[in-house]
Amino acid sequence: MNLIIDEMKESDWQQVRDIYLEGIRTGIATFEKDVPSWDAWDAGHLIAGRLVARFDDKVIGWAAMSPYSNRCIYSGVAEESVYIRQAYKGQGVGKALLIALIQKSEVLGLWTLQAGIIRDNTISIALHEKCGFRIVGVREKIGKSINGVWTDVVLMERRSKFI
Repeated sequence: MNLIIDEMKESDWQQVRDIYLEGIRTGIATFEKDVPSWDAWDAGHLIAGRLVARFDDKVIGWAAMSPYSNRCIYSGVAEESVYIRQAYKGQGVGKALLIALIQKSEVLGLWTLQAGIIRDNTISIALHEKCGFRIVGVREKIGKSINGVWTDVVLMERRSKFI
């Protein structure tokens, strides 16, 4: 696969939105019920921490970082998300995006990336472990899935070896 990892542009939003919606519909990618507007999504994510995976000029996955906190003590910590178009899962797209996002985070001076992953999303947990994340805990019944079931979230983090 001739995969290109690229900076996300606002013009990518419709394809990013569609992939996010696919994730929502799985019931194991997020507790969100709807995709936010571009303005809301844009306001919640680091401008320099947004990537897309392109294949044949089509966005097939995306990854982004959000600030963990606005307190200066946490300026080197970000939460990350990775979403892959359903038809391209299992082909290394998520790993390529997450590795690129890790590299980007270190260029930005971030020392910790963290993720909260719904416990049933075992593929995402395994991906994060392959990319150097470790499980630091589980928040039990912290949110309701789209079908209304209380669900656990696995907390994972990756500390930079360089920052």
